[in-house]
Amino acid sequence: MNTKTMEGLVGAKTNMEMVNTPFRVYKQARLKGDTETMERAMGYVNEFSEKAESYKAKADEGMKEDAKEAREKAEQERKQAIEKRREERKDSEKKPEESKAKNEESKMDSVEISEDGKVLQKETVTEKTVDAEVQSQKPAAQEPVTYVKADTNIVETSPMKEMKGASVDCSV
Repeated sequence: MNTKTMEGLVGAKTNMEMVNTPFRVYKQARLKGDTETMERAMGYVNEFSEKAESYKAKADEGMKEDAKEAREKAEQERKQAIEKRREERKDSEKKPEESKAKNEESKMDSVEISEDGKVLQKETVTEKTVDAEVQSQKPAAQEPVTYVKADTNIVETSPMKEMKGASVDCSV
């Protein structure tokens, strides 16, 4: 709050409270019929009222300055925020590879294998290797495949090397 605003509000309130005393004196003098005291009391009332009005004007002026400062501050903060966003945008445009790498790293999980797991893994790998060696030593059985040409009675039979266990049976 601006000092003019504070001074104006305090001065206006004080002078409005001070008006009450001479006004009370005016009422008492009126009941007694003392015109001289009434005039003097009304002079004080007018004086305090004028001071209250001047302090009110001072408070209004201070409030206008406060509003102006608040607008300037808001404008400055808005400009700083815009500048900050521009800088962030420039930084993000300069380093797209780094941001992609960071995103990929954050998406990956890491796994630790315990000692028991490592032993089990070695046993499983050796068993699979032994099974693969045994199977590779056995010759693969090849079954003949029968082909029938359409609209003819010609039948061809040939061993199939790629598709093991598959046969085609076409009846005409």
